[in-house]
Parts: sequence; structure tokens; C-alpha cells
Amino acid sequence: MSRLQDILSYNKQFIEEKKYEQYETSKLPDKKIVILSCMDTRLVELLPKAMNIGNGDVKMIKNAGAMITDSYGSIMRSILVAVYELQAEEVFVIGHYDCGMTGLHADKLLEKAKKGNFTDEKQKSLEGSGVDLKTWLKGFDSPEENVRHSVQQIHQHPLFPTDIPVHGLIIEPNTGRLDLVIDGDRK
Repeated sequence: MSRLQDILSYNKQFIEEKKYEQYETSKLPDKKIVILSCMDTRLVELLPKAMNIGNGDVKMIKNAGAMITDSYGSIMRSILVAVYELQAEEVFVIGHYDCGMTGLHADKLLEKAKKGNFTDEKQKSLEGSGVDLKTWLKGFDSPEENVRHSVQQIHQHPLFPTDIPVHGLIIEPNTGRLDLVIDGDRK
């Protein structure tokens, strides 16, 4: 059975047994927090447990590295929607140690892509349309540097309210220890 079929089979049983009832909540975050975090598999359950958050408590946004690379991209839009439409009153940017984006270089990733179906022609086409692949695929030197940068990107956005604190933290992905990088309450 394929992974998809395994998931659909489980889902059918999940619905039939009404297991969803334990997750019922409102679309508004109970703790009025929006979190930008990394998509690292080690954080899926660890991060919420380490922060004492449960289903319905926060708006969780995840991407590779907890990075904001475009002030007008989907990450920043999601943060603004959480603040203005979903009543979030604080933002947490949470990076982690041993992140795969640390030291990531576009050249290495592009070489791997070229082993698939990414051709020189496709690369030239993207670059001709204004996409700077080397910048777009670049990681960062340290998670602390990235958290500071993401917090700064949020604060500097012209649509972001000045009275909303933006905190920056790093989580240790083996123990859940949180290290404070930026206390958004201290401006």
C-alpha cells in the first residue's frame, strides 16, 4: 500500500471514530500568538510541548529555516493576517540549532536539482525573468543571525503595527531548551 493509501485509510477510521472531536477549537488563537518556526521534523511535537502550547493556542507558520526572505511574500502576509484578522498580539520567531539552512549554498542545491529535471535552459529562463536563484536559495551563517534578521524584517514592514512585540528565540532540537535572542517587550 502506498503512503497516500495508508493516510487515506487511517483518515477514514479517524473520521468514523470521531477522533477529530478532541481537536475542535476556534480559528482564533487562544494565546493570541503567531509563531514563525522551521519545518524541521524534530520540532513538530517538541516545540509546542516546550512552549506549553496546545491545539488552538497559536497560529503556527513553518518554512525552511524560519526565514523571511521577501517582505511581500507569503510568510509576511500570513503574519499580518494573524495580527489584523485573527487577533494575534505577539509574534515569536523561533529558529533552531543544527538547522539545515545553516551554511546552505545555492550552488550545491542547484547541482542536486540538475540531477533531476532542472536543466540549464530552465535556470536561464528563471534568471531571465528576474529570479536570483543564488539569493533565493541561500541559507544563513547562524540561526541567531537569521532570527535577528527575520525579527527586523517584521518590525520594518510598513503594514506591521508598532505596538506588537516580536520575540526571537532559538530552540535546541534535542532537549527543547529555548534561548532568548530578542525580547520583543524591550524595545
